[in-house]
Amino acid sequence: MSATIRAVQIAAINGPLSLTGLPVAEPGPGQVRVTVEACAICHTDYNVVRGDFGAVPFPLTPGHEIAGRIDAVGSDVEDWAPGDRVAVGWFGGNCGRCVPCREGDPISCADAQVPGISYQGGYAEALVVPVSALARIPDGLSAVDAAPMGCAGVTVFNALRRSSARPGDLVAVLGIGGLGHLAIQFATKMGFATVAIARGADKEILAKELGADHYIDSTARDVAHALQSLGGAKVVLATVTEPSAMSPAIDGLRTRGEFVVVGASPQRLEISPYQLIAGQKTLRGHAAGTSRDIEETLRFAVQSGIRARSELVPLHDAPAAFAKMLAGRARFRVVLTTGR
Repeated sequence: MSATIRAVQIAAINGPLSLTGLPVAEPGPGQVRVTVEACAICHTDYNVVRGDFGAVPFPLTPGHEIAGRIDAVGSDVEDWAPGDRVAVGWFGGNCGRCVPCREGDPISCADAQVPGISYQGGYAEALVVPVSALARIPDGLSAVDAAPMGCAGVTVFNALRRSSARPGDLVAVLGIGGLGHLAIQFATKMGFATVAIARGADKEILAKELGADHYIDSTARDVAHALQSLGGAKVVLATVTEPSAMSPAIDGLRTRGEFVVVGASPQRLEISPYQLIAGQKTLRGHAAGTSRDIEETLRFAVQSGIRARSELVPLHDAPAAFAKMLAGRARFRVVLTTGR
């Protein structure tokens, strides 16, 4: 590897993205350097840029949906070697010492690390990460296909498999974007009777292509009534980022139904206690998943044929691609490629 790498950086909160050169970082103890082949753009990257996550180390290279190969290993690294194909997602490492880690819940680590927040992220030709963040990419999955699974894929996969739904149950996916289009595929392959909910009749064809059994146009029908007419949803998975779009679906749950939120937003979700008490419903949020969860997501994707629909953009066009994502003109996942 040359002495410098290309990387996209942001100098300050709400600053523009710009391509720059950075010195190659060497991995320290318990770390590896990963040569990036693909890094997907997640909407949460925008939350980082505008300062929603508080103090972060600007100037910053965003990106936490990463796939590539190990290029170098630091000291005290076992079971990983140069050439290994790896993915790194939202889970960028954990301390192993705090109460959540000791309770077996590392995704809730008190000192959790996230690429593009805790350290330089994947909008670059290489980055250094702790070994706890590494997930092996199985044969049969390209870097472009693996990258979105590190956050979007593992988030919806985990949310569904850890929900109260069982094969045959009615599961509704709210939104058909970067998260939602994967959630519909996972729900279908897990054996759920799957309902896709989105705005506009034009999205029905897409929903059915992705495997949905039913489609509800939220602009034309009362979402709750439509779900109840199907027997009520055991689980509603909210992948949209607008809480105002989530609230109408809560009353579509069946008795003891579960409303699971994965669409990240700082805005408030409006719901009355009565909506939860009547029918003894559950409302909960769900985070992404650990590196082990990512490996399991990748394996399931290979077995089932699930893939993200991605638009490939070279790294040097990252600023324009980021703007396209914010404008809503990127339909599913924009994936930056480095040519490595």
